[in-house]
Amino acid sequence: MRIGQIAIDVAPLRESRDFRRLFAGGFVSMAGSTVAMTAANWQVYGLTHNSLAVGLLTLIFSGGMLIGLLAGGMLADRHDRRRLLTAVRFPQAALALLLMANSLLSHPALWPLYVIMFGIGLLSGLSSPAATAAIPALVGPDKLTAAAALNATASQFGQLGGPALAGLLIAGPGLAACYAINAACFALYGLAMIGLRPLPPTVRADRPSLRLFAEGFRYVRHNGVVAGILLVDTNAMLFGMPSALFPALAVQHFHGGPATFGLLTAAPGLGALIGAATSGWTAHVRRPGIVVMAAAAIWGVAITVFGLVSSLPLALVLLAVAGMGDMVSMVLRNTLLQLYTPDALRGRVSSLYLAQVTSTPSLGNVEAGAVARVLGLEFSIVSGGLACVAGALVLGALIPALRSASLRDTELVSGLSSPGQESAAVPDATAS
Repeated sequence: MRIGQIAIDVAPLRESRDFRRLFAGGFVSMAGSTVAMTAANWQVYGLTHNSLAVGLLTLIFSGGMLIGLLAGGMLADRHDRRRLLTAVRFPQAALALLLMANSLLSHPALWPLYVIMFGIGLLSGLSSPAATAAIPALVGPDKLTAAAALNATASQFGQLGGPALAGLLIAGPGLAACYAINAACFALYGLAMIGLRPLPPTVRADRPSLRLFAEGFRYVRHNGVVAGILLVDTNAMLFGMPSALFPALAVQHFHGGPATFGLLTAAPGLGALIGAATSGWTAHVRRPGIVVMAAAAIWGVAITVFGLVSSLPLALVLLAVAGMGDMVSMVLRNTLLQLYTPDALRGRVSSLYLAQVTSTPSLGNVEAGAVARVLGLEFSIVSGGLACVAGALVLGALIPALRSASLRDTELVSGLSSPGQESAAVPDATAS
């Protein structure tokens, strides 16, 4: 395989002006949001000196985003997706400015942090399905894998660089600068979306309702490929997500401190970046579903061995390998989701997928912490990794549609299928 087939494919950025705008806006927004969340966590701890209060802030933000996602999927299947992407950014910028104003008070209040972060999360959820559903129309079916890899890379850069930038800003200009940057990033994203061409769904859905939401859920339940990728990722994140144990591992297992904790936290992200930078080959795999399951198993194996080693350098390498496996899985999951979902349902299905991606890592951390409390750190990590591997193998055996999935099934990507024609359009995608 040539180097050009291994390195990340940047053709979507080169060939599509509209995708460049969406990509740049998403990257800037992600970086700004990470800076603001880091600053808000620091501010909450400074006001309360209570770690539970900090965790509650993240939970409230995630709750707002989850509610927004469930509504945003239905909106993305009814309205012009460009308008949805534009409409939420300026209100988000205004909310970020309110965070800045509160931080500048002589005695900043705690409650606005919770209320405003809930609102920002809600608006993010409302627009995220539209951003996901718009990509096939911007890049075409042949470049979906490359677009997924580029978006994942931007997300990782934002999540890795955002906290470091926030730390510098907090130590320098202060919290207000973090929130001001977040407001500017939201505004830039909104301005970039104004220049996008209209992106209406090919088939306009009815008004949001429980019935409309149920249509998306039924499609996921009856499509073996889409249901399979959600189940594989849910299994991996539920049983193999030990990041909540990193503080205790840093102190008790590796006999370190904050620096060790930082290295453990950063290692999966670094591995994910390496995986994204070398993701060109993913567009050429013949059986992407099998690769998704294998990547989930690699994640589980790496986490299992990580729980057994006492050498910090080796532990960091294993976490990086896990991050690489997760990145490969993420790129192919996102591609398959688009390929096997008709445009008329793409917003709702994307919202369900994003809701799963948002919620299961938190549940996995709760599971890891509960098991560690009863049976110890090592048992929690090792058992979770083994459960992740076993789950990937069982799901692979039970879902033949995922094993036989292909990146060449482009009928649905054209957006010509109606919701009642999905099974006919992709005959091998139905659940067994």
